[in-house]
Amino acid sequence: MHNTLEQMTVWSLISDASLLVQAVMLTLLLASLLSWYLIIQRGAALRRNERQLKDFQLRFRSGHDLAQLYREGSDGLDEDAGLQRIFQAGYHEFVQLKREPGIAGELVIDGVERSLLVAISEQEERLEKGLPFLATVGSVSPYIGLFGTVWGIMNSFIGLSQVQQATLSTVAPGIAEALIATAIGLFAAIPAVIAYNRFSARVATLTSRYYGFGNELQARLHRALHAGTARVAAAA
Repeated sequence: MHNTLEQMTVWSLISDASLLVQAVMLTLLLASLLSWYLIIQRGAALRRNERQLKDFQLRFRSGHDLAQLYREGSDGLDEDAGLQRIFQAGYHEFVQLKREPGIAGELVIDGVERSLLVAISEQEERLEKGLPFLATVGSVSPYIGLFGTVWGIMNSFIGLSQVQQATLSTVAPGIAEALIATAIGLFAAIPAVIAYNRFSARVATLTSRYYGFGNELQARLHRALHAGTARVAAAA
């Protein structure tokens, strides 16, 4: 039996809802909790990526020896050191290809480029981890909440058909408990949509900077390769 208008509270409306509507509310609540966990976790991970990118890019551009930078990273890298992982992949490929006898310089640079593209793709995939779930919660939650609302209102009208006179006190509780499902759906969807849009923009910015760094590294390795070739030719 529904509560009267004087007895209506949010908790009483939830507890008096049908099992299907309660299941919808529980599903939306779990989706909201998971999305908030991802929002906090991915936000912290992106901040660490951005901070470490700035630190490593500053060291790279300050003229540090590439071999020294590579050795420093060989001891173990932080999970969020995306730019340094890309550098490690590119420089490792450069060193390996240079050891092959008679290989042309352009082939070395082409190999480095392919290695960098693979490393950047891996880091981009790592950065986007969890974003599809946020997008799903943001797009689907309002519809799940609306389904619970429609079902609750339908049950409310079925109940009204069994009374001879419908008053506000008999209509309001059933409709109110049904509308809570929509409210919970919006509560789950709105933060997820905001976070998804924000994180997607930050991931796109980081990825763009990764590609820019890849071009810088290729240019620097190209100069180092041709400088070594020039020294060998001069000695001959």
